[in-house]
Order: sequence, then C-alpha cells, then structure tokens
Amino acid sequence: MNSPVQPAAKSEKIRCDACPVMCFVAEGRTGACDRYANEGGKIVRCDPITVLDRRLEAGGEIRPFLKDDWDGSVLAGDDLFVSAVGAGTTYPDFKPAPFIVSREVEGVDTVTVVTEAIYSYCGVKVKIDTDRHLGHEGAKVRAKGEVVGLVITSEYGSQMLSLGGVDHLTGGSKSEGRVTCDTLMALCNREAVELEIEDGATVVVQAGQPPIVDGKREERMRVGCGSATIGMFAGHWQGLVDEVVVVDDHITGVVSEHQAGKVIGWPDTGIRINGRRSTPGRYFQVAEPGLGWGGTDIEDPLSILGEWRAAKGAKEGMTLLMVSTTGEHAAAYRLDAELRPQPMPMSPEVQETVDLIAENCEPALCTVMFTGGAGGSLRSGVTRNPVRLTRAVQGRRATVTVGGAECFVWPGGGITLMADVTQMPAQSFGYVPTPALVAPLEFTMPRADYVALGGHEGAIRALSDVLENGGEYGAEWRALPRETGR
Repeated sequence: MNSPVQPAAKSEKIRCDACPVMCFVAEGRTGACDRYANEGGKIVRCDPITVLDRRLEAGGEIRPFLKDDWDGSVLAGDDLFVSAVGAGTTYPDFKPAPFIVSREVEGVDTVTVVTEAIYSYCGVKVKIDTDRHLGHEGAKVRAKGEVVGLVITSEYGSQMLSLGGVDHLTGGSKSEGRVTCDTLMALCNREAVELEIEDGATVVVQAGQPPIVDGKREERMRVGCGSATIGMFAGHWQGLVDEVVVVDDHITGVVSEHQAGKVIGWPDTGIRINGRRSTPGRYFQVAEPGLGWGGTDIEDPLSILGEWRAAKGAKEGMTLLMVSTTGEHAAAYRLDAELRPQPMPMSPEVQETVDLIAENCEPALCTVMFTGGAGGSLRSGVTRNPVRLTRAVQGRRATVTVGGAECFVWPGGGITLMADVTQMPAQSFGYVPTPALVAPLEFTMPRADYVALGGHEGAIRALSDVLENGGEYGAEWRALPRETGR
C-alpha cells in the first residue's frame, strides 16, 4: 500500500524590521514596500547600494558597472561617494546607520553617514514653466480624485504647486494618504503624473520634461512680463510699427507709453487699454487668467483695447503689433478711417521681432524639488546625541546630500532640506505603507568632527571594506557616474 503524499513543508516567514510595518516575509518574496526580500532566511535590500564614481563622468568608464565588474583594486576616496540609494534604513533608529564610511578627501579623513530615511514630514515643491493659468492661488490639487496639495504663489514665468506633507499623508483618509504617497514617489522618481487643479487646468507633470496643460505640450516659458518684454525689445520695433502692445496676464505693456519708448522718442498714438493702469505703459487686470493670449482668457487681443483717441495722436493708417510674452501669439493691424484696427499681413521685419521674443524664451520644463524634515529619531543613526548633528548641519560643519545631490538646508531649527530630483540616480525613492516616503540621505564631515559630536566611532568602516563586504542588507553594489549617470 502506497504511503500518503505528505504536503511540502512551508518555508518559515521572517520578520523585516526595516520600517514600522514589520512585514513577515516568506522565502523568495518581498515585503509590502517591494524594497526588502527574504533571501535564504535573511532580509536583504532588493536594490544594490549605489556608489557614485567621478571617474565615469570623466570618461574612465563609459557605462555603469556592478560589483561583479570590480577587479578589487584600491579606489580613491576622492573619486567615489557611497550614496544612500539602496543602503537600507536605520529603523528602529537606535542602531548606527547602515554605512558609516571613512575615506580620504583632499588629504582629510572624511566620514559619510549613509541611510535611507523614512519621511512622514515630506512633500514636493513643483515649478511649472508656463504662461498659462493653471489655477488660482490656494486651489486644491488632486491626483486620482484625492486632494494631494495646493497651488501656491506663482513665480516669474512659472506656476508653483506644493504637494504632499504630513496632513495629506496621515491626516486624512487612507485613500488620501495612499494616493499622496504614490504621487510623491512617482514625481520624485521622475515619472509623469496627471494632476487636476480645482476650477483650473489638468496638467501632466514630469521632472525635467515640458508640462502638458489640458492636453497641450508647452514649449517655452515667457521671456518676461509685458513690461519687461518692451524694455528688452522696444528698440527692435522702432520704425517698423507705430504701436506695440504686449499682452500678459500680470503686466500688459504699451510701448508708446512705457518709459523705454519715451527714452527712445516713441510718439503718442492715442491708444486706450481696458485695464487698471499702474505706471505709464504698464497695465494690470486687462483680462481674466486663462489659457489664451499671454496667460489670459482672451482669444481676440483687440478685446482689451478701448477707443483710439484722435486728440492724443491716433490717425488712419497707423500700424499696431499685438504679441504675447512668448511670441506664440502675434497679430498685426492697421487703423481704418474710423480708427478701428483691421487685420493686416505681418511684414517679414516685424515677424523677425516676434521670432526674437520666441528665441529668447527658455524651454518650458517641470522642476520637482523634494522637501523633507530630516530630523526625528533617524539622527540617532548618526550620533548618540542627536541635537549635535542638527547644530553641525546648521553650523555648516556637516554637509547634507540626498542621493549624492547637493541640497538647500533651510535656516532655523531642524534639518529641513530641498533637493532637485533630477540630480539624483533614477528610482532613488521608495515608500513604506504607513504611508511615508523613503529617500536617501547622507551626512559628510571630517572624521574629527564626527567623533566630537558623539558619532558611532566603532561603526566607522573603510571604503574598501564597504565595497568588499557590504552591510546588514547585502553586499551588492553598482557604480554610476557622479553627474552624467543621473
């Protein structure tokens, strides 16, 4: 009689303590974050630690390489920087950071503390180069139907969004937190994200790429406001047309009234603008914001003009150029016997001035700045006395980088930083389902300063040891160009 078939023994799950979720992970499987796996009964980081190699950008090697390609030769500390991408986390934070690397830089024994930090207090600031109106200041920004941020004050030639933050990650519904986390991670990893702005536009944002506003790809940002455009190009128009109006949502310019026109002797034309006059030749609120001419809601530029005044110089035959601040919109007119502008062909000479405006516009791009508070308990992975790290950073004795990218640290208390995600290796960001974002973080300082602030001196390892033996979460690593590999 045959013996009954015995069921295969289930592999034992082991607990991952790399984040507060504390997943139990089966052999050959990953945790909820897809960043850590059970490999042979040990929790390992799925992605290799990333080493940035200055020699690659200098042409010493034309491709990234892995640990298997390394011949074991001694590498200079000046050339290599061990980033936190793929390094693993310090959580639950009482232990030293995954890597505390000693290397010599310009003759100084330097320590870099490397960890992937878990951020609940984080978000992105998004700069969108466009003259088009995206939404009113304070308008809610949604992704997949959930509110993930808001429109903030616009800047010169750009619309600005503030997305994420702890209130959206943890202060709302589970769906809001999940979508916010997904949106932040996608933007930080330079992926395209569609955002809907309350009572405004739908815009596709991707770091380093042109924005797509209501289905239209932007090509250039404005050269300046209407007043600035006149200041730059008044001399080019003189002698070609009798009047120029540069249509702009913020400051519409009129060359005959503008000081630039006055200085070069431009005569009055009797033109009248329907808007709030600020200073000579500068008008506010000529139309509502929108997707039309100069970021306004108009399609017919003549709608911003009042009646021309003969007593102020208007006469039949006068020519008029109306142009936007990007040169995208332009039209020429001639006054008829009733002093009404009539369309006319644009001369090649006038077209050249419109083309010059377009030539002076910079390419429209989206900029994504990761913003986070690098404080809390993660500082314990650097030093036994966390406040000393904060003071070292604020005192500029310690340099902070994010995935090797330089960042701006805000003055005042804490370590609040901003970094350009395009300066970091691809796919530098992860998440934990709490939800929170995971981002690489490095602190670099002279070894003497590190020891003085109470650093984990016993955990300092030579660069060669790190490359040879790895760390708690595995020994694999890859090398990328310090600059061009990003």
